[in-house]
Amino acid sequence: MNDARHATRDEMPQVAGHRLLRVIGHGGMSTVYLAEQVSLGRKVALKVMLPEALADEVSRSRFEHEARTIARLQHPHIVGIHEVGRTEDGLPFYSMPHLPRGHLAQRDLRGDQPRVAAILRDLLDALDYAHVRGVVHRDVKAENVLFDENERPLLADFGIALRRGGNPRLTSAGLAVGSTAYMPPEQARGLEVDRRADLYSLGVLGWEMLTGRLPYCASDALTMALKHVQDPIPRLPGVLRHWQPLFDAALAKRPEDRPASAQDMREALDQVERRAGRGFGRVEVPASTDASSSARASRLRPRLALAAAATIGIAFVGAWWWMARVTAPPARNAGIDAVPGLPAPATDAAGGVLAMPEATASPGQSVSAEGAAYVANANQQIADGRLLSPANANAWDSWDAAWRINATHADVQLLTARLFDALAEAATAALGRADAGGARAFFERARQLDARRGGDGSAIALLRKRLEAALAAQLDRLLGKRDRAAAEALLASSAWITDDPARRRAWQARVAALPAKPTTPVMPAVAVPASAPAPVEIVTVTRTEYARFAEATGRAAAECGRAGLFGGKRSWRTAGGRRGDAGPVACVTAADAQAYANWLDAQGMGRHRLPSAGELRAQPLQPIAGWTTLCADADCARRMASGKLRALDAAQGYPDVGIRLVRAR
Repeated sequence: MNDARHATRDEMPQVAGHRLLRVIGHGGMSTVYLAEQVSLGRKVALKVMLPEALADEVSRSRFEHEARTIARLQHPHIVGIHEVGRTEDGLPFYSMPHLPRGHLAQRDLRGDQPRVAAILRDLLDALDYAHVRGVVHRDVKAENVLFDENERPLLADFGIALRRGGNPRLTSAGLAVGSTAYMPPEQARGLEVDRRADLYSLGVLGWEMLTGRLPYCASDALTMALKHVQDPIPRLPGVLRHWQPLFDAALAKRPEDRPASAQDMREALDQVERRAGRGFGRVEVPASTDASSSARASRLRPRLALAAAATIGIAFVGAWWWMARVTAPPARNAGIDAVPGLPAPATDAAGGVLAMPEATASPGQSVSAEGAAYVANANQQIADGRLLSPANANAWDSWDAAWRINATHADVQLLTARLFDALAEAATAALGRADAGGARAFFERARQLDARRGGDGSAIALLRKRLEAALAAQLDRLLGKRDRAAAEALLASSAWITDDPARRRAWQARVAALPAKPTTPVMPAVAVPASAPAPVEIVTVTRTEYARFAEATGRAAAECGRAGLFGGKRSWRTAGGRRGDAGPVACVTAADAQAYANWLDAQGMGRHRLPSAGELRAQPLQPIAGWTTLCADADCARRMASGKLRALDAAQGYPDVGIRLVRAR
């Protein structure tokens, strides 16, 4: 049987009104011909779907419907569709302008920052235009960026595009569609995608233009897809470091961590140019340290369409079950995370580990592969600063799962050391912020980790010395400010740091030697309006701080409505803006706020209460990343947001309402 991909002139499809001249391209789902549209005497590119790509009438009709939808996209940076129809053999086709200037993969733009930025802006404009009309491309790659005679980039091949609300797959076996070299993690796992998938692929494309190589290199498509799912975001060379924040956002593993829209990504691109200043020109980019991998990836890239690679499809069918587990949160048991399919650890009444069960592999299960997936997750989570939260999606959870699968593996041992160092750094940093409670949470996990690995206590002793030094520095700072009350509170909440009574007595003596702040001299009595109370210290509760409370108490997340068109239900775990865990917590109720204040008090971290409206007026607070989340009176029956009273349901969570507390001095 003749293959349409290698058709001779006589074997070319017959298309009414067109004279096919030659084959100019192949894809996983189609063959592209140079043709002449007879009625207008113009050259067109005519894309004919392969018989195996659309095997039944339902899929062919759906393709034609999608093609007609895409044909309505009229944008200067989108390749338009002239006509949609069928060949005489019944194969669907569509015709589009013939652009003979080639595609982006044929151009060397390495280090040419102005040109790369200009192309990205044009493509972002095109994607924004398509996205607001409900169309997601899903196959943004270098070969799909064509150039017209004015060297203007145009985004082509919306052939596997998705209208919002449609089926996200063109295959019936649950396989992802697209090119794995540019494929976002959720698409590689066969999940539904939205416009943020296109932004991820465009991030890969931007990286490739700037550096001359892909961010992830592999010798086969399956490994390439797994790298997108598991591997940390790579680092750019120093001459391009001002681009790193853009790629950190665009290549985020989770869609919710990426720019929300093409317009947002364009604004981030503008910031790159502002950060670079005069350095935003052509630069010399160092050659890859892995030239062989880059060369292999370059040769492989045109063949990375899953719909055309049978071996990839077979591999993905067998891999979906455990790839989903790479990012699926393990179940929890008595404070220690349980790995699906493995026995839970025995614990004492306080939740300490008494004995770790031996991991056993079920038939057909690759323990080393699964452990490697948890190791990769943990390394990424450490890099992201997600050490203990959010629950079931943090470095501790991933490390624990890998440890219980194969604690003696070299990669797991290295991860253990890396996690210990990260916990030590986090504890020290928290103490530097006078957050003794947070420092203790990180310290206790570090101590538990050291016990699990059979440490002799020397590492914990060194960590205590670091924390003692951090505590001494923080006390020096407070005493220098003559803030005796804050120094006393910090000293009281950090008794766990040292077992040396002499050292603690010395600290207490220093604090006690500081005279209390002098009382205000007696002045003639002046009437003070009741609406102007004395200033108080008001603190904003971050998502990291609230996560510790929720994890310790098991408090359920409040109802907070839907996240929007492309997301699921919103909760305090997902709301919070671009600052992430460091930003204010949101989607919490009045009862949540009061329970958190009570918990702080029970932890010995001072006295806390909800502020009154008068206290808020007396001490205006600037919004943090757009969030002002305040209770307007003591029982939080009303709330204040952005400086205005709002009649809100105290039992309902809101995405712009969180927690601020008065901390007693």
